[in-house]
Amino acid sequence: MPDDDRDFLERANSVAEKLHGEPMTTEEIANSFALFGLQKRTAALEKFDTELRGEIDSSPHSLRRRVQLMALRKRMGGVHDALRKARR
Repeated sequence: MPDDDRDFLERANSVAEKLHGEPMTTEEIANSFALFGLQKRTAALEKFDTELRGEIDSSPHSLRRRVQLMALRKRMGGVHDALRKARR
């Protein structure tokens, strides 16, 4: 999806809405992230980091979205670190 300009949360919510009829919360996203294997989690975090390094618009919506993305990234990083320590 190189021409898809949606961020990670928008893509995850779109997929969840198509599958379950409602968007996922950030907690549900982090919990499903825990089910990924080591390589898939690493790749997802790297892609997420690349997305966060991009330009940010100064609109209030964009700033709120950035804060949500950063909180989700922190949560996912914590899940990943905990699973690595548990050797999973």
